[in-house]
Amino acid sequence: MGITPDTKDWTWVLDRPCADCGFDPAAQGRGDLPGLLRSTAEAWAKVLARSDVARRPAADVWSPLEYGAHVRDVHELFAQRVRLMLEEDGPTFANWDQDATAVESDYAHQDPDRVAAGLVAAAGTAADLYAGLTEVTAQRRGTRSNGDEFTIESLGSYHLHDVVHHLHDVGAR
Repeated sequence: MGITPDTKDWTWVLDRPCADCGFDPAAQGRGDLPGLLRSTAEAWAKVLARSDVARRPAADVWSPLEYGAHVRDVHELFAQRVRLMLEEDGPTFANWDQDATAVESDYAHQDPDRVAAGLVAAAGTAADLYAGLTEVTAQRRGTRSNGDEFTIESLGSYHLHDVVHHLHDVGAR
C-alpha cells in the first residue's frame, strides 16, 4: 500500500492554531523564525538518528526517514521561493508535487545521516534568508500555482508550521 497523497489546503494555519501539532502562528514573529528553523533542524537530526528511523508506523504512513527527507526538501523549496520573491516582483511559484518527489527521490532508502546533514544545512540557508529580511522585504509577495498569495513573512510562518507539524507526525513534539 502506498502513501495517500495529502490534498488538504493548509493555508488556514496562518490564521489559527493547528489542533494537531499545537503550532500557533501568533505565538512567534518574523524575528523568531531563524532561531526556530535552526532548533527544529536540531530536533530533526535527533529523529534521524533513531535506530528505527526507516520503519513505517503503518503501510500508508511515511517513516521518520521519509518525513526527514521531505522536510529537507521543504527547507530547500522555501529558500528557493524566498529568493524568487526577493529577486522578482510578484512571482508565481512552480507547482511542487511532494508525493511524486518522495517516490522519485526514493526517500525511503536514503541515508539518514546524509538526510540529517542536508536538512540542517538547508534549514540554516532558509534561516539566513529570513534573518536578512527588512520590514519592507518581508512584505514582498509571491503566489503559489493554485493562486494562494503569500508575503515572505507569511510564507515563513507557513514554512515553520510544515516543519513543526512533521515533528509532531514522528512523535518528536
